[in-house]
Amino acid sequence: MPQKIAFVASRAPVAQTACAALVVRYGTVPVEEADVIVALGGDGFMLHTLHQTQALPAPVYGMNRGTIGFLMNEYAESDLKERLDAAEEAVINPLVMVATHVDGHKSRALAINEVSLLRAGPQAAKLQITVDGRLRMQELVCDGALVATPAGSTAYNYSAHGPILPIGADVLALTAMAAFRPRRWRGALLPKSAVVRFDVLEPDKRPVMADADGNSYRDVVIVEIASEPSIEHRILFDPGHGLEERLISEQFT
Repeated sequence: MPQKIAFVASRAPVAQTACAALVVRYGTVPVEEADVIVALGGDGFMLHTLHQTQALPAPVYGMNRGTIGFLMNEYAESDLKERLDAAEEAVINPLVMVATHVDGHKSRALAINEVSLLRAGPQAAKLQITVDGRLRMQELVCDGALVATPAGSTAYNYSAHGPILPIGADVLALTAMAAFRPRRWRGALLPKSAVVRFDVLEPDKRPVMADADGNSYRDVVIVEIASEPSIEHRILFDPGHGLEERLISEQFT
């Protein structure tokens, strides 16, 4: 069926060149008028595009002009409309983060992959963890900790030795980075509905920053994280290469 396509590209020259070639071949419309948005770049640009277009009804189909491209399809100029017609859709919900800073003001951000807390000084962070209002860990001494969605479980979470989560799983991964006490604590699996709160202990001596999909917030003392089911990101993948398949395949490589 005919589709109005909007092409967007990262600033990388290879992405800009690809975008120009595709626009000549297929034409383009503003993202507000598109039936589908084609994003050219890497995973970082895909996350940026999803955030920027979350209020629009069009799904996003990524083509890899970056490095890893876990959220992207292979790049090719030919048969794009046929690929879009055959594409499979994955729907993911982001996390919402509310961070309270040392001076009392609050920052709010959305994260499709993960929200992470990272030490911002030479000493390890000390974090207290509460889940759904119940204190679960009195003191975690570590380089940091994160809460990841299934879509983000193969990103920073996986590098920190966290579990890979099937895209349809109603769970979140809570993963520690370089945990010192409790020794080698790797984290926990939590229901998707869980509300996680981190309290930063000794923030003057052990400053901590929060990060939501690459957006950083310094000098935080409380960070609350929860899923945001009212927001749905629709991502398109070529048949047999969807996010579910990629998550499974990653575990056998």
